[in-house]
Amino acid sequence: MLRQLPDEVVSKRGGPVKTWLRKGAKRLQAKMLVQLDRVTSNETTHPERENTDTLKRSSIVTRGKPPADGKGERYLVRWKRVTYSRTGKPVTTHKTAQLLEYGSGDQPAEPFIRPTVQTEGQATVDYIVAGLVADVDRIAQRLLKG
Repeated sequence: MLRQLPDEVVSKRGGPVKTWLRKGAKRLQAKMLVQLDRVTSNETTHPERENTDTLKRSSIVTRGKPPADGKGERYLVRWKRVTYSRTGKPVTTHKTAQLLEYGSGDQPAEPFIRPTVQTEGQATVDYIVAGLVADVDRIAQRLLKG
């Protein structure tokens, strides 16, 4: 069925599907960073915490490998691997995010990823679908005229 669609909709570059998945991932990333700010800026419960914003600055949206069946597009909100030193011991952004999200024996969990996906996930899917449908309709109208 996808092979019957015009090149404007289905292409190796991803077409509107790629565009709207990326926009949706960027939207979810922005919401997640707001939640991260709430977690890391709580000076009343953690006055000793030094907020370097390293985790926030290293957040990126990347195109992932296709799903296991080999068809489709995938975008990921993740962190660049940045190593920095806090107390003389090297720490990575991956470990910092993991400790915040899940906690440890010494640190309580302060999740910011899961709550964002739970509250904003469906709205993001709706945003992607609305944009994609509008783009496909626009392309179809242009092809009908031409």
